[in-house]
Amino acid sequence: MSAHALKRGAAPPKSKRSVRKQPVATVALPLSRTSLRRNLAIGFGSLAVIVALVIASLAGVPRRLWEGTVTASARSGFEIRHVEVSGTHEMARLAVYDAVLSGPTNAMLATDLDAIRARLLALPWVADASVGRRLPDTLVVSISERRPVALWQYRQRLIAIDITGKPLSATHLERYANLPLIVGAGANTRVHEALALTASAPALTGKVDAAILVGGRRWDVKFKSGETLALPDTPAAASEAFRRFASLEANLDENRKLLGGHFERFDMRLPGQMIVGGPTVRMALDAAAKAAKAAKAQKPATMAI
Repeated sequence: MSAHALKRGAAPPKSKRSVRKQPVATVALPLSRTSLRRNLAIGFGSLAVIVALVIASLAGVPRRLWEGTVTASARSGFEIRHVEVSGTHEMARLAVYDAVLSGPTNAMLATDLDAIRARLLALPWVADASVGRRLPDTLVVSISERRPVALWQYRQRLIAIDITGKPLSATHLERYANLPLIVGAGANTRVHEALALTASAPALTGKVDAAILVGGRRWDVKFKSGETLALPDTPAAASEAFRRFASLEANLDENRKLLGGHFERFDMRLPGQMIVGGPTVRMALDAAAKAAKAAKAQKPATMAI
């Protein structure tokens, strides 16, 4: 073997071929050092501005600046000097002006339109309202009024009410003399029911003097001729009984009419019959009682209907 022969157990000689070095990866920074310093300076500057604003806010500087701006604008003519109101027919405009101008300031820029609208909606007659600015010095107010539909009598007091039962006015009621009258505790909250009842028989509507809520559960109808008609508890049964009474009245001869002084009270609470009470009936019952020597007299007569 040659001089290069391997001894037993010796490691083979290393190859003399050159070993390539692996390239080292490099990452290029997106910003130069100059840009980085500039961005850091901007960031610290913004933070300083925010801190200054917070300190100024705590010290009340923005508020004083705003107040100064508002005062200056008012001096320049941006101040409420005119209020234009539309839509009022029943209510006094003075109440509208008072609600509009009762804010903390009349400066146009500081006027809170939502607060003005809330004050207007609190007025009894106002169903809806809108408020807008017309620069430099005018507020424009549009009112949607509630409509009186009935007079409500309770505890010897009369009040005009709308269809929801909301009290509107207790003065100058001569304007509402032709409105229907409802009577009793809580009758105002059921005014829609009362009006629907009396309208269910148009032939009698003009003859009704008042609808009286009895016990908070049913209606008595008082006629202008003086009679009272007691009706069932439920609205459907009451309307049906009222229509049957109107039909009876329409089909009777003039001398036998139910309304007009012959009777005082009609009770139609029991299905299929009407109990009648009044001077004429009472006299007939007294005569019959004496003739028959009955123990009880003046029982109400009953008519099958």
